[in-house]
Amino acid sequence: MAQKPSIPKGTRDFNPQEVAKRNYIFNTIRTQFEIFGFQPIETPSFENSETLMGKYGDEGDRLIFKILNSGDYLSKVNDDLYQTKDSQKITSSISEKALRYDLTVPFARYVVQHQNEIDFPFKRYQIQPVWRADRPQKGRFREFYQCDADVVGSDSLWQEVEFVQLYDAVFTALGLHGVTIKINNRKILSGIAEVIGAQDKLIDFTVALDKLDKIGEEKVKAEMLSKGIPQSGIDRLQPLFNLKGDFGTQISELKEMLSISEEGKKGIEELEFINTGINTLGLKTATLQLDVTLARGLNYYTGAIFEVAAPEGVKMGSIGGGGRYDDLTGIFGLKDVSGVGISFGLDRIALVLEDLNLFPETITNTVKVLFINFGEAEAMASMKAIKALRERGVSAELFPDHKKTIKQFNYANKRNIPFVVLLGESELSSHTYTLKNMSSGEQQQLTLDELISALQ
Repeated sequence: MAQKPSIPKGTRDFNPQEVAKRNYIFNTIRTQFEIFGFQPIETPSFENSETLMGKYGDEGDRLIFKILNSGDYLSKVNDDLYQTKDSQKITSSISEKALRYDLTVPFARYVVQHQNEIDFPFKRYQIQPVWRADRPQKGRFREFYQCDADVVGSDSLWQEVEFVQLYDAVFTALGLHGVTIKINNRKILSGIAEVIGAQDKLIDFTVALDKLDKIGEEKVKAEMLSKGIPQSGIDRLQPLFNLKGDFGTQISELKEMLSISEEGKKGIEELEFINTGINTLGLKTATLQLDVTLARGLNYYTGAIFEVAAPEGVKMGSIGGGGRYDDLTGIFGLKDVSGVGISFGLDRIALVLEDLNLFPETITNTVKVLFINFGEAEAMASMKAIKALRERGVSAELFPDHKKTIKQFNYANKRNIPFVVLLGESELSSHTYTLKNMSSGEQQQLTLDELISALQ
């Protein structure tokens, strides 16, 4: 007996209803991206390894899927290297390409490669899948879509203000009210590292701090200690763990804590500018909240950092995130080009909308009307009517086989097709069509023009 086929862990198949729901999210996000002035681009699913490696920190690098070279890839590995069993060194010899980990680094590569064709500031959006060799769990997959919007070529903080508004606009349009847009600034984190004497451990510090919500205060402190951050410095962090209250209260305490750090004070100024802009312009359904423990663990952020939390009561990781990355294009040789961007986690957003029953009922209705098949002559007449309906933008189809009428009605019910047309002998002779509403059971005898008008 043949073994039942399967798919890799962390990946999924999507049925027609699920695809319709995902397309609803895609289209909503795409519409808002374009309203805010962003233009679409696409990049390859895989990049040269050197484009991706070293851009996400050690933890991120370990999650990048490597692609084996074509042909006899082991032939280029010399015996001495093979005997070392050093997977990292061997990998560089047998794999020159990797699946993209996110859309931001490929975008930076795109900007550098096409810089002479781009008008700056360049506002782009990108909706494509990414891959991470992560441990699969609810809301975390190895293959998933990201929906990114970025601006490069401007260091204006009005861009950050606009991105907060964009988050608010998208989630309002999806009916997902009550999300929290958390904000921090990498300069503040650098200032804190300076104050506690851990400037040379900034990455270790931020990676550990970013886990606070997941593993708790004590384990974060233990991880920092294991990375070489002195206990005296960790003790000076205590006010940070206890920081609560509204934006103004937290900022006041931060100003006192970072009074000796010019970098930290600059980060506070940037946050105050963004908060003032949002308070003046207002948000529809989202809330902006300062979270000084937010780090996101990525090396390339240099200014504002964003993360979006689902409404209270919904158990889900972040459903969006982003930030400013002044130095990212410099990695590829294009200096002094500032950038800022955000991402929407489509798969997690879909799970949240499903949990809260926020998908419109009509989005899975792919066909509006089904014509019952009563035989060859009736089918041909039905096809003529179907052609006329399709030309006027009405989705219609004929049940392909001449089967019992009850089976055809059951098919329409299972597919949630709202209308059925009966075109039998009596309708053929009278040049009419019987339109049945599958929800109410109501039937109407109509001409073709009347049928088209009713279904439009």
